[in-house]
Amino acid sequence: MIGDLSLPMLIASVLAASAPLIIIALGETLAEKSGVINLSLDGVVLFSAMAAFVVAKETDSLLLGFFAGGCAGMLTGIVVGYFSIYLHLSQVAVGFALSLLCRDLAYFLGNPYSRVQGPAMLTSKLPFFDALPSSLQIILTQPLTVWFALLLVALIYFFFSFSKAGLCLRSVGENPAASFARGLNPAKIQMMAVLAGAFLVGIGGAAYSLSLKPGWGRPQGAEGIGWIGLALVIFGGWNPIRVALGAVFFAFLQVSGIGLQDLFPGVPSQVFQTAPFPLMIFTLIFMHYSTSRSRKQGTGNRLQRLAGKLFMSRAPRGLGQSYRQE
Repeated sequence: MIGDLSLPMLIASVLAASAPLIIIALGETLAEKSGVINLSLDGVVLFSAMAAFVVAKETDSLLLGFFAGGCAGMLTGIVVGYFSIYLHLSQVAVGFALSLLCRDLAYFLGNPYSRVQGPAMLTSKLPFFDALPSSLQIILTQPLTVWFALLLVALIYFFFSFSKAGLCLRSVGENPAASFARGLNPAKIQMMAVLAGAFLVGIGGAAYSLSLKPGWGRPQGAEGIGWIGLALVIFGGWNPIRVALGAVFFAFLQVSGIGLQDLFPGVPSQVFQTAPFPLMIFTLIFMHYSTSRSRKQGTGNRLQRLAGKLFMSRAPRGLGQSYRQE
């Protein structure tokens, strides 16, 4: 129990808070597995959140709002893919510049809708809900974004591990030249992965303005989430399950900070709002350092060796490299 949050309420809050970040991080995982880094995530999240809220407000349709958010993300994916894959420009430079542009565009274009009341996704109940214990009812009373995020983890994992298309995507991320020699089209596969990943990032951004933090304004509450998503992909080893677990951990830090405000009213609220970001980064760095050291030296107890197997993974060899087809 943290503050006024009971254990079932804490679990429910963590699941709800982690869902958008899981979707965003898995979208970036999809792109990076193909060898393309999309550093525009932070701006894209805000831009898609704005677009989703505006469309949902004007059409009074949450479905169209989420679709608009996904399309806004895909639009930025076209820019990243074209300049990085076909014009062979620096993926880091393109993504960083686009992140700043999308952030400013989101605040500028969304200004007329700032603090305007609009539609919001309600929580849903599972079948046989009334027959469940009260604690499970609290935990399982979630918006559809939570179930979509959990389903997405399984789908992305299956796609990478067991599908032919996933194998082709991974081979392009490892060695695009060898993939081309085997008859694949690396540029086409990378572009499709970037567009699909950007669409998911847009859906995650829409989940903030239409579900987790309904409405639009400055600050929106999703600032910095894109950078956390990038960190989760890297330190999660490009593994969908580990990336999702990292998102859940970050959501736990955020929810705990809200609960701790009631226990320490003398501490400024800004401290609890910003603390999850450095804590998350330091935790990921510590886990990466400790597990890599124990793996290299072949030392450590059984728990450390198990952590090394779970949390260490190698980046795609072609990640961030510009492939020129000859």
